[in-house]
Amino acid sequence: MNFSNKWVWITGASTGLGEALAYAFAQEGANLILSSRNEAELKRVQANCNPESKVIVQVLDMAQSTVFEEVTQKVIAQTGTIDILVNNAGISQRGLAKETPLAVDRKIMEINYFGAIGLTKAVLPYFLKQQSGHIVAVSSVVGKIGSPLRSTYAASKHALHGFYDSLRAESVKDGVKVTLILPGYIRTNISINALTGDGSPQNKMDNKQEKGLSPEVFARKALLGIARGKHEIYIGRTEILAIYLKRFFPRLLANIISRVKVT
Repeated sequence: MNFSNKWVWITGASTGLGEALAYAFAQEGANLILSSRNEAELKRVQANCNPESKVIVQVLDMAQSTVFEEVTQKVIAQTGTIDILVNNAGISQRGLAKETPLAVDRKIMEINYFGAIGLTKAVLPYFLKQQSGHIVAVSSVVGKIGSPLRSTYAASKHALHGFYDSLRAESVKDGVKVTLILPGYIRTNISINALTGDGSPQNKMDNKQEKGLSPEVFARKALLGIARGKHEIYIGRTEILAIYLKRFFPRLLANIISRVKVT
């Protein structure tokens, strides 16, 4: 892996997968722009990164897409360039579709989909101008399948695949790479913060999430796949098999998912 002196912008960097990715990139010699809504936590991550790396904190709310171009210009003014954009910020869901108001669906889509593609569109002109750049989007296994209690979360991740697959085809001739990362169960707080039907956090960790891979293992596997320029990176344990079942035995997977406890 050669990320030395590359500028890597990571959203959702104050905790979980984003924090783990920040440490992993910094360990490989990359310089970082760390973004999330929580400035205090971003500064904590900044302080814990490899001291040889340059690390900039840039507060950013992924639901406020109107500021993306301005913030991108501010980042470029400080760094001179961006080499890799990691769209990691997102929110999950634990609620039945029939019990989830449209306002909650819109909130999930605004952060997970419009936030990711909005920041991508703000950064893309710089990548095209320099004829290089790597866009990384953190999707999920449910970006390929749907499962109970996650209808809009799954929809938002499915949408990322449609957008980024198209963008990859459009931009490959301009030197821009696109990678989608599909985590399975990783031991983070994503299920704790997941929105229930009324829009409030679930406030508890799913059993399978608690037994998942560590964020550090996730980050190492992610960086290896990014360095190789892979189009998709699957990271998890047996839950990854669902992707292949969906492809080759869709009816079997549908029967399994309708019966299995997915929390």
